[in-house]
Amino acid sequence: MRDVCVIGTGLVPFGKYPDKTLAEIGWPAVREAILESGVPPKQIDAVYCGTALGGMLAGQRVMKSLGVTGMSIINVENACSSSSSALAEAWTAVASGRHDVVVVVGVEKLTKFGGGTLPLEKEDWEVNQGMVMPALYAMRARRYMHEYGLTARQLGEVAVKAHDHGALNPNAQIRKRVTIEEVMASRPVADPFTLWHCCPTGDGAAAVIIASGDVARRHKTDPVRVTASEVTSGLYTNGYRDMTWAELTARGAKEAYEMAGVGPADVDVAEIHDAFTIAELMYYEAFGFCERGHAYELLASGATSLGGDICVNPSGGLLSRGHPVGATGAAQAVEIVRQLEGRAGAHQVEGARVGLAHATGGGIAGLDHGACSIHIFAR
Repeated sequence: MRDVCVIGTGLVPFGKYPDKTLAEIGWPAVREAILESGVPPKQIDAVYCGTALGGMLAGQRVMKSLGVTGMSIINVENACSSSSSALAEAWTAVASGRHDVVVVVGVEKLTKFGGGTLPLEKEDWEVNQGMVMPALYAMRARRYMHEYGLTARQLGEVAVKAHDHGALNPNAQIRKRVTIEEVMASRPVADPFTLWHCCPTGDGAAAVIIASGDVARRHKTDPVRVTASEVTSGLYTNGYRDMTWAELTARGAKEAYEMAGVGPADVDVAEIHDAFTIAELMYYEAFGFCERGHAYELLASGATSLGGDICVNPSGGLLSRGHPVGATGAAQAVEIVRQLEGRAGAHQVEGARVGLAHATGGGIAGLDHGACSIHIFAR
């Protein structure tokens, strides 16, 4: 397998673009990545497009807007893991030698739904009974609080940290700091969550261009390498599930660490799937950043904030940067690459050399999650 490197990144600030089409949201991110890479469009071998709810032929619609067509274009749907799964497929294509230069784009337009929770498939029996993602995560939060003594106020501190970071990120959907009092007093959503415990919906796009190591080094002297790329699916059970343990992420993390030849202590910066506050705490434990039941202690120590030993979600994460679901995985990759290149601006993690991106996909009855994609990057 060949080295795989990132040679270009592009990002459209996450927000609400009701008057733009999906293609109009997506193409500027791809254009930025192409220009940054210096690769002539005719040298692009393939495009992998991740979108959860963007409809048929999303990648073709985006690339047509740029006038760059004719290559292999593959569209990937894997719920919130869509564009990170697209990156995994692209990584395999480059690592195996099938392609030398590949574009990965994630794009989503959720404003077309007019608001509300993410629409899920009614054929799933839990969804058919009214299950929505805020309720699912709220149940996990309540059980974690029962098992480990976490308080609602402590849980709210995750949101405070996220928005402290997001306020420094010009590409974040919400650039507003919040106090713990504001978090606690905001509109109830699903107990124990108030509004600030939940990620906003919106629109956005992100793109990365990856290339084989030899091609990458013609364009960059020290490109960021993708040292691990994996996608794992949930294990089905119709019986008891431990809702305080992110089994799927823990299993994927073990595989990703082994592939990259690193461990939790080696990670300098991580973008993890904090769709709701409890998720960040549970993923601290799943990635081995702390022992089970000690996630709040890690948060309270400042270790996961800017300036800490393992900065988590310096972009503001899903809670502040936003979560246009199909674009999230690619946006996490853009953030980590720019962090390792030292060009993240006001929310730069100083001296970052190893970074991790993590996106889980969807709620489905009997599974921890439907999918989980993890990538590790190194400089």
